[in-house]
This record gives sequence, structure tokens and C-alpha cells, in this order.
Amino acid sequence: MSVTPAIDTKAAANGSKRKKSLVELLFEGRAFFALIAIVVVFSLMSPNYFTVSNFLIMASHVAIFGLLAIGMLLVILNGGIDLSVGSTLGLAGVVAGFLMQGVVLPQLGVILYPSVWVVVILTCLLGAVVGAVNGVLIAYLRVPAFVATLGVLYVARGIALLMTNGLTYNNLGGRPELGNTGFDWLGFNRLGGIPIGVIVLLVFAVVCHILLTRTAFGRWLYASGGNERAAELSGVPVRRVKITVYVLSGICAAVAGLVLSSQLTSAGPTAGMTYELTAIAAVVIGGAALTGGRGTVIGTMLGAFVIGFLSDGLVIIGVSAYWQTVFTGAVIVTAVLLNSIKYARR
Repeated sequence: MSVTPAIDTKAAANGSKRKKSLVELLFEGRAFFALIAIVVVFSLMSPNYFTVSNFLIMASHVAIFGLLAIGMLLVILNGGIDLSVGSTLGLAGVVAGFLMQGVVLPQLGVILYPSVWVVVILTCLLGAVVGAVNGVLIAYLRVPAFVATLGVLYVARGIALLMTNGLTYNNLGGRPELGNTGFDWLGFNRLGGIPIGVIVLLVFAVVCHILLTRTAFGRWLYASGGNERAAELSGVPVRRVKITVYVLSGICAAVAGLVLSSQLTSAGPTAGMTYELTAIAAVVIGGAALTGGRGTVIGTMLGAFVIGFLSDGLVIIGVSAYWQTVFTGAVIVTAVLLNSIKYARR
């Protein structure tokens, strides 16, 4: 007679444990499940959604946000924020367009047309410089990250407007006789049927994942983001890590600017406006904590795809752009709420 209660108690404990593990699974994989739900819902609502060609087009759009999100993830893991990535993207595109149009040297009476690879390298260096400015302001001059990157946001956007006088550089395809063709390769070419922009995103994601999980820098970054003072006392070069993550964020933004300008074959000073918010949203939806020390590349990529596939799906079914903003905002608030519940439980 005394065996039955023991069995019932054990069965109840096992059931509670299974229920708890199911809840944990839903919390951990919420971005993945959200992405699956988006694909299923929009596939049922539109026959044009669930096609290989549409997925590749949507992925090429996600590549822009994904690149920004990777850089933003590194900054957020460090406990910071980078509001300048959208403006850095726009400035990088403008500088690339300026170089593709030809650099006039009046003293020598010549016009230089740098090759595409020179343009790419110079643009990436520009992104690194912008990131380094952010890093120095924050790490050495103790300016709050929000204020420092907000100021750089306005400076970078202002320089882009001054360079173009508010206009747009068009026809960036170049001319064979000038040796500056190939800029559209990033935006339109494919490798094995996959857009080059998506391949660039995958390469950056893999490199960042290895950086975070297989190197001392990754351990330093998680440690400094979790508790900066404790990490500093443990011998972690906190300032160097802080500057490095902002430099990497600037490079990611510059590459995103190159990909976007290549896709549009034009570069305007207003490109990338509010993209910093989309990048932050992708990181948060992917499960990263805004307080630092928690987050993964895989989660961030899933977050970027959730935003991209949701936005494109709403366009395909003909939803107003205003409602798109509402839905995107609702997803962000929900993600932050779930993150708060998750980390509070821990």
C-alpha cells in the first residue's frame, strides 16, 4: 500500500521536470521557433513566399542587417551600445561612391580611378577609424557609450551630407577603360546560386563565432561584459577589448554599406537611417542581454532573419508600411520581455 504514493510522487516530479525542460527549450529556441512560425504563416498566406528565389532575395536583404547585427553583438556583449552603425554605413557608401566617381588631383591635372578592391579596403579602414573614435571616447575619455556613439552618428551623417551636398552618387558600375568596374559584384553576383552578400554575411558570422568561442579575446569579451571590474582585476585588458569591439563594429558597418551600395548601384547620404535600431533589435531577439556578457552569433543571425523575413512577408501580402513598423516594434518588445523573464529566472 505504501508503494503507490511513492510512485505517484516520482511520476509527478518527472512530469514537472519534463514541463520545465520544455519551457526552457522554448525560451532558448524562441528566435528559431519564431522564424519557423513566420515562414509557415506567410507561406499559407501567399504562394509567392515559400520559393527558393524569394528566400534568396530575402536573405540578400537580411545580409545588410545581419552584418550590422554582428558588430552590434560584439559591442552589446561588452556592455555597450553603438548608435553610429547606420551613419557609418551611409558614410561608407558615400566614400565608396566618391572614389568610384574618380578622385580629382587638380595640382597634377589628373583624375584617379581606384580599382574596386582599393575602394573596399579604404572603406573598411574608414569604418575602423570611426569605430576607433568611438572606442577611444568610451574607453579612455569615459564618455558614456550612448552619448559618444550618438555624437558620432551625427558627425558621420553630417560628413556624408557635406560630401554629396545632399545628393546621391549614381551609376557606380564603373567603365572598363577606367579599370574601376566590378563594384556591382557584391550586390548582384552569385556563387553557387547564393548571393555574394549572403556569403559575406556567412563568412563574417563564422569568423565571429570562432572569435567568441575559440579565442582568448572571446573569453575576455564575455568576462568584461559580465563584470568589467572583476575582469580588470583578473588581468583582462578591458580598454583594449572595448576599443577592439567598436573597431570591429565599424568595419561590419562599412562592409554593410558596400553591400547595400552595390545592390542599389548608388550611394546616398541618407542610406542606413534607423538601421542601428534594427541591428539592436536583431541582437535582442537573438537572446542577448543588453547589460552585456550574454549572447551568441547564432542567436543574432536568427534574430536578423526573423526581422528580415517578417518585413518582407508583410510586403508580399500587401500590408501597409505603417503596420510593418507596428509589428516589428511588437516583436522587439516581446523579445525584450522574454529576455527579462529568462535572465530573472536565472
